[in-house]
Amino acid sequence: MMTKALIRIRRSVDVKGDLQAMGERFKQAWAGDVACQPLVILTFESPAQLFSVLSPKRWDLVEHLQRLGPSSLRGLARSLERDVKRVHEDVALLIDWGLVERNEAGLLRVPYDEIEADFVLKASAA
Repeated sequence: MMTKALIRIRRSVDVKGDLQAMGERFKQAWAGDVACQPLVILTFESPAQLFSVLSPKRWDLVEHLQRLGPSSLRGLARSLERDVKRVHEDVALLIDWGLVERNEAGLLRVPYDEIEADFVLKASAA
C-alpha cells in the first residue's frame, strides 16, 4: 500500500476547510473514485517555517534517501558526499518533522512513496 505525505502552508488553522476536504476525500474513496492510501499531512505556518525545515540540502537528502532506500547514517552521508555530523543534524530535524524515520533495523528511510506540496497564496481582504 502506498503512503503519501502532503506538505501544506496554512497561516491559520482552517478546521472547517480541513474537515470539508477530509470529508470529500472520504466520499471519493467510499465511491471508489480514489484508491485508499494513508495520507499524512505536514502543516507549516509560513513559507519561512517550511524553508527553515526543508532547506535545499535537506530536500536533497529526502529525495536521495527516498531513491536510495533504507540506509545507515554513515552510508547516507557518504552517498551524499556530505559530512556525517551535518547529515546527522539534518536527519534529526527531519525525524522530528516525520519526513524521515528509522526502521526496525535502525536504518534511515523516508516512510512515504509520494510527497506532495500544496501552497495557496490568497490576497488579503482590504
